[in-house]
Amino acid sequence: MIEFDGAEVALEPDRTGDEPVRILHPLDLVLAERRIAVIGPNGSGKSTLARLINGLVLPTAGAVRVRDAAGSPLDTIDDGAKVRRRVGFVFTQPAAQLVMPTVLEDVALSLRREHRRRAERDAAALAALERFGLAALADRSVHTLSGGQQQLLAIASVLAAGPGILVADEPTTLLDLRNARRIGELLLGLDQQLVVATHDLELAAQCDRALLVEGGRVVADGGPADVIAHYRATV
Repeated sequence: MIEFDGAEVALEPDRTGDEPVRILHPLDLVLAERRIAVIGPNGSGKSTLARLINGLVLPTAGAVRVRDAAGSPLDTIDDGAKVRRRVGFVFTQPAAQLVMPTVLEDVALSLRREHRRRAERDAAALAALERFGLAALADRSVHTLSGGQQQLLAIASVLAAGPGILVADEPTTLLDLRNARRIGELLLGLDQQLVVATHDLELAAQCDRALLVEGGRVVADGGPADVIAHYRATV
């Protein structure tokens, strides 16, 4: 479960006396559904909302908390390291998080805390690759993969560490239709709670709840069909 308690993000003005620029206005939300879509136009604040969940962005006022496996609240400011272990994050650009030379090494990097020995770590990484149909690419350079393969690898690397929540920030935006649907189906089928910021309204429609963000505010919240209809009516 994810809780926003008066959480906002504001930038200090360049000139003395100006009002702070609010990227995200104070937000009170409890996100308990398994699959939640965050939709809205570019620059609306949806990516900021998503990044608040695992502490990539910290609230300038209020708080954001996630529940650990035992149900205890973890604050993104006070418990940052624990929050990041609890909440995995997938970026729009998979290259932003693929940092090791080969496919196997990249997944193994995310397992260094759980498996201290190299052989155990590599075995666990290979098992994660098999789950996503990437085992045959284990020794390939990450830079030779297609866009869809890179996004699959990024997701595999994040999920290998066993987060309870996955946040994905526009994970299908740069993919062709076939790969976008493949990634979407994968995300929707996960056991983890999923929060996905997306322009893909087909993907959003398959979630359990949707939030529409405009101008740094949540302007619609509820069933995806109703929220998407509200969004279409305003563009």
